[in-house]
Parts: sequence; structure tokens; C-alpha cells
Amino acid sequence: MTAVRVSLVDLYVLRRGAGGLECLVLRRAPGARCTGAWETVHGHIEAGESPADAAQREMLEETGLLPGRLYNLSRVELFYQHRQDEVALVPMFAAFVDRDAEVRLSEEHDRAEWLRLSDARERLAWPRERRALDDIVILVGRGDAGPVEDVLRVE
Repeated sequence: MTAVRVSLVDLYVLRRGAGGLECLVLRRAPGARCTGAWETVHGHIEAGESPADAAQREMLEETGLLPGRLYNLSRVELFYQHRQDEVALVPMFAAFVDRDAEVRLSEEHDRAEWLRLSDARERLAWPRERRALDDIVILVGRGDAGPVEDVLRVE
């Protein structure tokens, strides 16, 4: 029987650029799954780990960055993993970093770019990532979550 569980997280690394809000996009390295695809930070939730903790760990592993502020985007996407016969529930997060934060890529990725959200939307491989960018603009597009800060801010 097909399992349904929270097993993956997506994280959008954001910064304020000269032209407004920018999103970090990562290109999958040769030999990695989805070679050449542009994505955000993704990862599996490890045993005993909360989704927010997994998002922060994956961010550090894939980019060498730690969030200055972390937000729950109040959305969960579904992703069917046919090899495991599992419907993964994917909580989504956004993390803000300083404009001068230096990205250090893991072996999973061979390139990183900071893009305006409209350009990131065009570049990203997964439709769920494009949908999340719309919520990012609404929820944290000013740099914080405004009147819902107390509900969405993780740290």
C-alpha cells in the first residue's frame, strides 16, 4: 500500500539585492540526480529531525550558509516517489541571509546563482518551486512576514 509521510523539505534561500528580493538557485552536478536541473535546496528529513531542522541542515550542507531568519511558508506540496511507492508531503521554508553571504556548494551542485524571483521562476525545474515563489512574494516579500511574523517565523 502506498505510504504518505512527511519525508522531504524544500528551502528557498533569499537575500535583498540591489534590484529587490533574490533567490539562490542551484544547478545539479553531473552524476547527481536530475543532472543540469536548476533547483532550490531540497532534502530528506532524517530520523528524529523536525522539518525545520532538516531545512537548516540541508541549507548548510548544500550551500554552506546558515539562515539569519527562517520562515515556514505555510504550504506543503505533494511529491509522488514511485520507487518508494510513497507520497511525500514536502513542507516549504524560506531563509534570509545577508547580501554578502558566501555560498559554498556541495558535490551535489556545480553552480549557484542569485536571481530575481521572476528570473528564478523561469529557471527552476519543478513547478512546485515556481508556485512557492508566488507565496514568498506574498508572505515575506518585504523581508519579513509582517502581521503574521509571529506565526511564520521559525527563528
